[in-house]
Amino acid sequence: MIPEAPTLTGRTVQLEPLRLDLVDDLVVAANEDRSTYSWTAVPADADSMQRYVQGLLTEQAEGGVVPFAQRRLADGAVVGCTRFMRLEWWGGRAVPDEVEVGGTWLAASAQRTGLNSEAKYLLFRHAFESWTVHRVCLCTDARNLRSRDAIERIGAQFEGILRNHRGSYAHGEAGHSARDSAIFSITSAEWPALRTRLEGMLQ
Repeated sequence: MIPEAPTLTGRTVQLEPLRLDLVDDLVVAANEDRSTYSWTAVPADADSMQRYVQGLLTEQAEGGVVPFAQRRLADGAVVGCTRFMRLEWWGGRAVPDEVEVGGTWLAASAQRTGLNSEAKYLLFRHAFESWTVHRVCLCTDARNLRSRDAIERIGAQFEGILRNHRGSYAHGEAGHSARDSAIFSITSAEWPALRTRLEGMLQ
């Protein structure tokens, strides 16, 4: 089962289905300043970005992810990627019962601007209100305190640490080391209050 890849538009950001013709724009975004990508896999050149995007599109065709490019509405610039991932079906529905929001990276100029918070709001709203999922998960390398703080700021609940949970993306570790993951979640029962809180933050 392959859910649709919608275009989600807010006031500062538009999430649009990832496409190969955005590779060059994504390379520009990825190279504004790479100093904040210590924990994240962000391709640096056109060939690796092409493989990255094609890999996500292949995984999308198999029903594993729904990837997006993030476009800043103020100037129309493509400033990063994000996605629904690890989609889970356990209720016999045509849409997922549970999703993870992750694989997120932003150009340096888009970080700490509120754009990420609005992008998360758009993803959460789609997951809970269009797909009516029961749970949205977010997880990050347990050592990535900046990411953990950002997830907590948007109101997700910390669930704990899963040890040796996934492969590490940290420099010097990718491909051969496991990481501990900090797990956060939002449930469908929590969404109405969280929606109100996020909308207040975004005003």
